Amino acid sequence: MNTLIKSLAGLGLGLGAALSLTAGTAMAAGGHGCGTFVNADGVEEHLACSTAPIDFTNKGSLQNGAKTFMNYCAGCHSAKYVRHSRIAQDLEIPPELVEKYLMVTTDQIGDHINAEIDPEVQAAWFGAAPPDLSLETRLRGDDWVYTYLLSFYEDPSRPWGANNLVLANAAMPHVLHNMQEELSQEEFESEVGDLVNFMAWMGEPARHDRQVIGFFVILFLLVLLIPVYLLNKEFWKDVK
Repeated sequence: MNTLIKSLAGLGLGLGAALSLTAGTAMAAGGHGCGTFVNADGVEEHLACSTAPIDFTNKGSLQNGAKTFMNYCAGCHSAKYVRHSRIAQDLEIPPELVEKYLMVTTDQIGDHINAEIDPEVQAAWFGAAPPDLSLETRLRGDDWVYTYLLSFYEDPSRPWGANNLVLANAAMPHVLHNMQEELSQEEFESEVGDLVNFMAWMGEPARHDRQVIGFFVILFLLVLLIPVYLLNKEFWKDVK
């Protein structure tokens, strides 16, 4: 994936005319990855999804992702199912710090995350209102969102000067462009990984707990199977 992005970046301004892109939203588990594109030689190539670094136990990653989301995403996108107070509680951020640094669209910590700009105004600007991001990773998949954010490239034919390999002709500008210019590729991928980690948490804050509880439930059922099997064998031992 890194090699592909770097090679595309090297093509510069001629890339938009050289590529004809089509995006698929199916998950990698379905065998379709993150879509396909036609390269400059007219050959269709498969774009595999990169693996998002999802780890709800990494509070530092989630906190950094929350900061990136509020600084780069919340101006246009809402997350209407997430409250600032829940961020403070689950991510172990002191409420006063959330109020000072993360509440950019409201002054009440109990409020949901709402877009700073009117969606109707944004629809006039971009051609479509930016979607709510509360459940975006559950809709698209963690890996899809991660790959999408890493797949912007320069395209002067587009209104905002950028296009995307995963979602061709996306209305969204490359809002992380300045960050990408300032950081190394490895650092940029780490920042995007933290952002997607936070978005995955927004989509299902209880995911980690559910997975842990589910593991022990399955383990309990497997252990219970042994006495149940032996009891059943004892009950039916005299039945021919």
